[in-house]
Amino acid sequence: MAELMGNHARHGRVDWIGARSSRRSALIALGEAEIAEAGLRGDHSRPGKRAVTLIQAEHLPVIAALCDGTVSPEALRRNLVVSGINLAALRGRDVALGGAVLHVTGPCAPCSRMEETLGPGGYSAVRHHGGWCASVVRPGRVGLGDAVVPC
Repeated sequence: MAELMGNHARHGRVDWIGARSSRRSALIALGEAEIAEAGLRGDHSRPGKRAVTLIQAEHLPVIAALCDGTVSPEALRRNLVVSGINLAALRGRDVALGGAVLHVTGPCAPCSRMEETLGPGGYSAVRHHGGWCASVVRPGRVGLGDAVVPC
């Protein structure tokens, strides 16, 4: 079973990078970022299990359909949007993105801001689609188009 769970059809890809300077500030889209031990440099991140947040690009249209609107990466307040690989299958594993290595620690629950941002039902639309939290194993640079590779 472990062998089956370790197989992935292909590597993923970093599609979007965002950081915010303070707790309720807007996310700024970046072409690349330096991931330090505490998270993305310049981001209002927390060291530890939630240093970096990731979400699958494939979940954005699902969230949009559930909240009857359009959804942007900025609205969901995650640091990295990745595509082409199942992030849920990487829970508890290390993953390389550019020059950095992250450890996927667990689900990233939606915050109450989803009701403000996405409208009524926004919080429920993001539940179980809200992405994943990660700690930093090895700091490094990550850029758009970088591969997402399980270690």
